[in-house]
Amino acid sequence: MSPLQTLRRMHRIAGLPLLLATFLARLPVSMTLIGLLTLVTVTTGSVAAAGLVSGAFALGEAVGGPVIARFADRYGQRLPVLVTALTDTVLIGVLVAAVAADASLPVLIVLAAAGGLCLPQIGPMARTRWVLLIREGPERGLERERSVSAAMSVEGVLDEASFVLGPALVGVLTLTLSPTASVIGAAVLLGVFATVFALHPTAPTGSVPTAGDGARLVRPALLVLTVPMFCQGLFFGGMSTGVTAFADHAGHGDLSGLMYAVMGTSSAVAGLMMASLPVAFSLTARTRVAAGGLALLTLPLYLDHGPATLALTILLLGVAIGPHIVSLFGLIERAAPPDRLSQAMAIVLSSLILGQALGSMVAGSLADTFGHQGAFALATAGGVLSLAMTTLVMRGRWYARRDEENRPEESLEPVAGP
Repeated sequence: MSPLQTLRRMHRIAGLPLLLATFLARLPVSMTLIGLLTLVTVTTGSVAAAGLVSGAFALGEAVGGPVIARFADRYGQRLPVLVTALTDTVLIGVLVAAVAADASLPVLIVLAAAGGLCLPQIGPMARTRWVLLIREGPERGLERERSVSAAMSVEGVLDEASFVLGPALVGVLTLTLSPTASVIGAAVLLGVFATVFALHPTAPTGSVPTAGDGARLVRPALLVLTVPMFCQGLFFGGMSTGVTAFADHAGHGDLSGLMYAVMGTSSAVAGLMMASLPVAFSLTARTRVAAGGLALLTLPLYLDHGPATLALTILLLGVAIGPHIVSLFGLIERAAPPDRLSQAMAIVLSSLILGQALGSMVAGSLADTFGHQGAFALATAGGVLSLAMTTLVMRGRWYARRDEENRPEESLEPVAGP
């Protein structure tokens, strides 16, 4: 299945307007983090204070996301998304006003944490919505599996694109208007397009809780996925810091965003191509191969580079990122209780957010001490740890698909060994 065929399949299931709404509704996630960092730095002159405010927002998001997603699973997506999106739009506006009024740092941190707590996790809920649409549709067997794979691939690409275009949009608004405009712009996007996402006719109405073990989230198949996703966050933290440090040292600080966008582009294309892989190539095997790629493809980063050769190296490295994220979300869909899918995805995504926040802090210290290659070492470590976890701990039988009649012999994914 080509990338164009993948998009056509998604259009056939629910229409491209849903994809557009989910993309624009998740842009504020990266925009707010970068925008707050810029706004507080410019206003207070303190990078440390800006880091604390931005970090408080990220921590609030990591904590609040799974809670909001649980309400969406239980009562439907419409009301939780509407309430939290509109509330968060107001909270972000209040935070911007507090920055302009020179409020104390503790006040800014509290407001930022509250804003993060109320930020709806559009990505996990969008993935859940696609899965439910596919399960309720006419497709069965291999066709259903291909549609789920296409959904995970496209959603992975939208995540990548939002984390590339979000900071770029912040930069444009900051340069043309002001740092305040970039954060307010994020709030407006959230209020408008999260509302569109909530009111779209495809919004699920919620589910009746499953009794017994089937509803438990504390299960090895899900818990193990938080580790490679956390490692993906470490990887992002190391790469973004390393690229920025390299660009600054080389006197090309304005190229750091472009270099990171190069990685995002190859990652997005590779993620779309995941829908073309045969079903026999199991999700667990794909995850292991992608994790190995994350580790191995970072090794050329330690060679002597100019801007052009580093950009080429980063372009190649991006080929492993999209497949790693897409495969992990595919495994979540397999392992999560059907009535708690959004919450399961939000919990695992929170581990990525925490990993990226921690990775950025640690990588900054490494870059100060050892240069850009010190930060890149954290990216390599993230790949190695993910490979170790997926190879030594993950079991293929945890994620084996059963058909509608629960006949194990017709599982669509072969049971792989450890």
